[in-house]
Amino acid sequence: MQANSDETISGIVIAFRGPTFTEDAEADDKTLSLGAEANVRLVDAIGAATKPVVAALDDAVLGADLEVALACHARIASAQSRLGFPEVKMGLMPGARGTQLLPRLVGARPALTMLALGEELSAEEAQALGLIDATAEGDPVPQACGAARELAGTTLRRTSDLTPAVAEPATFDEFAVRHARKFRGLDAPRAIVAAVRAACELPFDIGAQIERENFEQLLAGPQRKALRYAIAAERMAGMVPGLQNTVPRPVSEAGIVGSGTMGSGIAIALLCAGIPVTLYERDPAALERGTEHIRKTIEANGASGRMRRERVEKALAALSPVSDIGRLGHVDLVIEAAYETMAVKQDVFSALDAIVRPGVILATNTSYLDIDEIAAITRRPADVVGLHFFSPANIMKLLEVVRGKVTSPDVLAAAFDLARRIGKVPVLSGNGWGFIGNRMLAIRRQHAEAMAVEGASPAQIDAVIETFGMAMGPFRVGDLAGLDLGWNAETSTGSTIRERLCEAGRRGQKSGAGFYDYDDNRRAIPSEAALQIIAGFAHDKGIAQRSFTDAQVLDRLLWPMVDEGAKILAEGIALRESDIDVVWLNGYGWPAWTGGPMFHARQTGLQEVVRRLEAMGLPPSDAIRSLADTRS
Repeated sequence: MQANSDETISGIVIAFRGPTFTEDAEADDKTLSLGAEANVRLVDAIGAATKPVVAALDDAVLGADLEVALACHARIASAQSRLGFPEVKMGLMPGARGTQLLPRLVGARPALTMLALGEELSAEEAQALGLIDATAEGDPVPQACGAARELAGTTLRRTSDLTPAVAEPATFDEFAVRHARKFRGLDAPRAIVAAVRAACELPFDIGAQIERENFEQLLAGPQRKALRYAIAAERMAGMVPGLQNTVPRPVSEAGIVGSGTMGSGIAIALLCAGIPVTLYERDPAALERGTEHIRKTIEANGASGRMRRERVEKALAALSPVSDIGRLGHVDLVIEAAYETMAVKQDVFSALDAIVRPGVILATNTSYLDIDEIAAITRRPADVVGLHFFSPANIMKLLEVVRGKVTSPDVLAAAFDLARRIGKVPVLSGNGWGFIGNRMLAIRRQHAEAMAVEGASPAQIDAVIETFGMAMGPFRVGDLAGLDLGWNAETSTGSTIRERLCEAGRRGQKSGAGFYDYDDNRRAIPSEAALQIIAGFAHDKGIAQRSFTDAQVLDRLLWPMVDEGAKILAEGIALRESDIDVVWLNGYGWPAWTGGPMFHARQTGLQEVVRRLEAMGLPPSDAIRSLADTRS
């Protein structure tokens, strides 16, 4: 650094005011590698400086910027600063000494949380951990200048010379085990844990070399490409043609119809975002149960530290449970979360149409139904939109925003604005059965159950897709949800596997048996009884059973879904291939390191996907053929 050799300068202040890390996320691999090398030189130069170097941190100081700040002799942050290392979210890790310097300031456990989980710290939290030395109420630069003057002529504290807080070897193994579900299939967290362990157990230079080697391996790996794509796809999903200059209708207060699992989950999401909620449920007992669930969940958020106490109290005070639907007349938005039948939905919307004022947004949380048919019952179809939340609605990130034939642009804009306010990832869908995600899910379920009839066991099918990266296979999901959803004993004809299982009393986890048997801990155990029922069904239908390889199972689960995705795109239900991927990444637990079903198909080769469909005797659609032709 030239300033270090200038005799007229007694101290140096580096001000960090952006850019945000999301701008770095789209950089190409060569740019990131060269940038990391340049930052290493800067970090090492700060470490060798004979004059004090103080960091002034303001706003979001993330990734490479924070690495440079760690090397400084002191750090002063503004009160509104956010500090973190989001690299793990795009399949990377810090590459300029970050994994070596951070544990020396805050210790192994906090460093692992920031680096391997990508969690950000407020200025207050950072100061408590020792990451920053002081907090400034306003601009941190003047205070940083004062700190530099005070340090001039003193023995400087070099971060690289510090000894990390002693961490037992078990610390790293325990951290990996505790977060095994989050880390499953991902390369970056494991590389980060190894580098932090090196920082705590090896000399600085060796640890820095391990960090650099791990960084370059991740940079060249396939997961980096997929996760980088996912970040860009999520950003693109929020860009709806024609809405850029549309002013969204304001939503200050919301109403919810239905206090069940979905309705109460939506209420929690809104309340935690500071939006007052009037919760309507006709049955007082059900209303009390829903209200109690909301209160317990928000209280638990406060107890765990996810919400401050004042936010908890404000959220609880903003909930108004009512059993008179007329009490919804004053709100700006009503979200219907009633039973999933057209008759029930239309009854609700007819009642709402009579009581809410003009301009109120009427949203349905339907998972499959035609929102134009729902809107037609009202005198204001332009005010109707689909808001398909995923359960549990207060946790799941995806929100499918479903546009009807005449949905007003400012209603759509309001839906996207609301999604962002409550921390959801919005994706626009056209109005078609199952929209984007559930339509593809139905295809996967159809082929999974067909394979079971043809001879593959539910346990094999689930194991294959779980090894691929999904959290649960289709049969475990079915048992968890309940096989009797929509089933009626009086009208059951044994025409499907599910009907026969339900007729045998095997209705899923809740009955202790479904596709699997369940022990007292609800552990799924492959069931001979279920296999016999499936084999009997196959015999009655004249279907010969055979064995399947795992590769055949995976092809049958994946490629028909991708074919359906191509149809969804061709029909205009989805705007972009990447929107389909965003839906599956955020709503269905698709493994992020593969980028989503459409991205994964492109990496495999769309012509190869067509070939595999043909090899399975499944005629590829014109849509997937056309997509393959344009990509060849």
